[in-house]
Order: sequence, then structure tokens, then C-alpha cells
Amino acid sequence: MYTPDNWVILKINYDTKIFYKILAGWSGGYLDGDSWRMNSGITKVEVDGNYYLFHGSSGSVYKCHKDSETLRMNNTYIYEKLMKFHGDDVSRINYTDFVKEFTER
Repeated sequence: MYTPDNWVILKINYDTKIFYKILAGWSGGYLDGDSWRMNSGITKVEVDGNYYLFHGSSGSVYKCHKDSETLRMNNTYIYEKLMKFHGDDVSRINYTDFVKEFTER
């Protein structure tokens, strides 16, 4: 289980399919620096108190605090790179819109 400091949901258009992924970030300290991860693709979401549990297709679970849905320095660079190389095929989507789209599939 991964518990990031901040996170956003990415909507990815690939071929004729739509995928949703978590782009997560962790703020590091003096010795270990910032880091980021992107999950394998959201397959299921659960609500656990103040957290969303995003299950990935690889079996991973991202435990994301509801108030931490944002880009920060630790994941903004990756998001900007994705936008630069993939343009309109990658976009950020908020949790509320994600739930509407994800449950309609």
C-alpha cells in the first residue's frame, strides 16, 4: 500500500480506450528528496474515512487523503512532461468527475 503526500487522477486516452491513473507524490527531506509514482491503472475505488483507496491493475493500493488532491513540486514536473509529449491525450480530472465517469463505464 502506498500513502502519498499528494495525488491527482489522470485521464489517459490511448487508442480508443480511456484509462485512469493516480499520479502520486511524496515530499522528501534533506537527505532523500522528493519522489513520485504512477499506478498501473485504477480498477476500483473505496472510501475509508478521510481516505480514498485506489486499487490498481497490478494489485497495488494507493491510500490517498481526501484533502491532498493536488499537484506539488514532487509530481508537477512529471505531469508537465506528460502534457508536453501526449498533449490532449492526458488530462487531470478531479475526484468527483472521475467517479461519475468511472461508474458509467
